[in-house]
Amino acid sequence: MRAWLEKILLWLVSLSIPFVLIVGVVRLLLTPAFVQFEYHLPHFPPDQYGFSAVERLAYAQLARRYLVTDAGLEVLGDLRFEDGSALFNARELRHMEDVKEVIRGACIAGVVSASLLILGVVWAWATDQWGKLRMSIVRGGWLTVLLLGATLFLAVVGFRALFVVFHKIFFEGETWIFRYSDTLIRLFPMRFWRDAFLAFGVLTAGSGCLVALLFRERTSGSE
Repeated sequence: MRAWLEKILLWLVSLSIPFVLIVGVVRLLLTPAFVQFEYHLPHFPPDQYGFSAVERLAYAQLARRYLVTDAGLEVLGDLRFEDGSALFNARELRHMEDVKEVIRGACIAGVVSASLLILGVVWAWATDQWGKLRMSIVRGGWLTVLLLGATLFLAVVGFRALFVVFHKIFFEGETWIFRYSDTLIRLFPMRFWRDAFLAFGVLTAGSGCLVALLFRERTSGSE
């Protein structure tokens, strides 16, 4: 029985690695720096409906901040154009609520995964099984590379299909589909999301590879 529990724990540690790295990279991409960086890339398309570069960046940062803080939806719902009309329509506000819930769920998954990893460290310390724990972490690192490498490949060869599948998995119906003139599309055009997916894949797969290589070196000569 003990051997089965040990195997389960070690596999849980392996499976926790991709979640910890994925959530970490997602949180990194939700910092002000990534939006700022993306907006200043030469290929970033200008807004065709009137936002200046300064206005566009300011509104994008407000939308980003809503997603990562406890701010209520009114911080976006109260925004107005010069003519008094709402900056974000009801459909856009609903989608932002949904995105915030997905991010919250991902953060919870990240905390649970980190807790499993800590549990594995405590077990290895109590039983002096560091070699097994390290091999489990290496396995988790390569699993991350496999999963995110596939995502990165799909982002390169068929991004639009990947984008649609992603939204169908995490959002209901067609609540995520907007007109080109809607504010969310004006702030975050398809090119923004393509770059975000590519950055996500590269950073997460790279982190997984780094974890695997670092811990593999430590396992040399161990049982």
